[in-house]
Amino acid sequence: MTLSFLKRRWLRWTLLALILLIAAAALLKKRVPAPTSAPATAAIVPAAMEFLPGDLYTVGSGELRQVLPLSGALRALNQASVKARVAGEVQQVLVREGEAVKEGQVLARIDPSDYQAKVDQARGSLVASQGQLDIATQTRNNNQTLLNRGFISRNAFDTAASQFDIAKANVDSARGALEVARKALADTVVRSPIAGLISARNVQPGEKVAVDGKLLDVVDLSQMELEAPVPTNDILKVQIGQEVLVAVEGLPQKVAGKVVRINPATQSGSRSIMVYVRLDNPQGLLRAGMFADAGLTLERKARVLTVPSTAIQVEDGNAYVYAVENGSLARRPVVTGLQGRAQDGNATEIVSGLNEGAQIVKANLGILREGTAVRVLQQGGKAAAAASAGAANTATGPAAAQAGIAPAPPPANPSTQPQGR
Repeated sequence: MTLSFLKRRWLRWTLLALILLIAAAALLKKRVPAPTSAPATAAIVPAAMEFLPGDLYTVGSGELRQVLPLSGALRALNQASVKARVAGEVQQVLVREGEAVKEGQVLARIDPSDYQAKVDQARGSLVASQGQLDIATQTRNNNQTLLNRGFISRNAFDTAASQFDIAKANVDSARGALEVARKALADTVVRSPIAGLISARNVQPGEKVAVDGKLLDVVDLSQMELEAPVPTNDILKVQIGQEVLVAVEGLPQKVAGKVVRINPATQSGSRSIMVYVRLDNPQGLLRAGMFADAGLTLERKARVLTVPSTAIQVEDGNAYVYAVENGSLARRPVVTGLQGRAQDGNATEIVSGLNEGAQIVKANLGILREGTAVRVLQQGGKAAAAASAGAANTATGPAAAQAGIAPAPPPANPSTQPQGR
């Protein structure tokens, strides 16, 4: 074996060994795990949810009323249709729609000529009858004297007495006819039967009207009445004296009233029963014919914890709400009670599960992830943590980098679909 051959063989084995070493080193490098970063950077920071102050509700105590909704039209409790009591031609109409009138005030006049003539005629008949009565009275008195002296028979006296009775009856009849004529003459002056406002004027001067012809309408707006239908399945809950709050379009405040009457029969067609609610209207803001929505108080509770009904969610028959605690969302089971209306809208009584002062999510946003950080947007668009304890969960920017924490992802808005459980 020559020297050159040995050198070439040694060089071959050396290169082969070097290649194997390089391959082994590369394999070992792949198997060794890369150094891990701080645990804080490995953790996934959940997205924060942003709320406006109006999206949250602070639990408090107050009055809660269970309400039966009603609706119907308003009408004046006292109203009168003024009609003609005598026929004739209308001479004057002294009022127009919207004018205020007093009880007994003259509203219109009908031509009194014919009725004045009848009064004069009746008065003449009465005078004539009175004269006949005077003659009959004198005759009867004379015959009474003659009868006592025996100068005339009893039959003659009875005839004179009968003539007296007839004359007296004629006087009474003539006096009655005069009163009727005077009444008809007085009825040509049309007066208001009640105090109120003129709501309709149905005649004009010069028109002829018949007896019971409609002239004017007068309404008294000091007291109003709401006529509202109630379904038969709810009528047993309604009782006289129950309070009602009535909302009328155009009025800034609700008007309080009470149930005063309940119709004993159902309405044909609708199968509902009419309920009548009395409303005081001292300022005259309510008008006949206005449509109103009302709430009849069936049950009332004072000083109970309430939350908006929209905040209640139900799963498998169990109610719960989402509360904001220590800057994050927490699901809190609750026991509910009466459902009705509170001062700020539809509300539900909380029997247990929440304390006064707790802060909850007002709207039903579906299933939310517990522990999600919460931010409350203040005026100007700046976000403030709901509590200082939750600030670490939502750390972002340079402060997070300085603490060795990875920046949190941008906050999620409630209007977008949150991550579910």
